[in-house]
Amino acid sequence: MQRRHQAIPLQQAAQESPTFSLLMGRVRDSSDRLAAISSLLPAPLRASIQAGPIEDGSWCLLVSSNAAAAKLRQFLPALQAHLKSKDLDVTAIRIKVQNR
Repeated sequence: MQRRHQAIPLQQAAQESPTFSLLMGRVRDSSDRLAAISSLLPAPLRASIQAGPIEDGSWCLLVSSNAAAAKLRQFLPALQAHLKSKDLDVTAIRIKVQNR
C-alpha cells in the first residue's frame, strides 16, 4: 500500500484495505437481511430494531427494549423462512437488547 499525502474518500480507503473491505461486506450483508425482513414487521417494532453482526451464519438483531425483543422472538420462524426464500439464509437469529 502506498502512502498518500492527499485526502481520499472513506469509501475508497475502506475498499483498498482488506480488513475494512471485509468489514464493509459484513455490514452490507447484515443491512441487506434487515431490509429483506422489514416488510414483515409491524412499523412500531421495525423502528426499534437495528442490524447487528453476522458470525458463522448466526445473525444478531439489536433491539431497544425487552418488550421489543419478546415480540420479535414471535416472528423468528417466519423471518428465517423469508430470508431462506431470498437466498439470505442464516443458521440462527440472535436477539440482543441494547443497554442505554
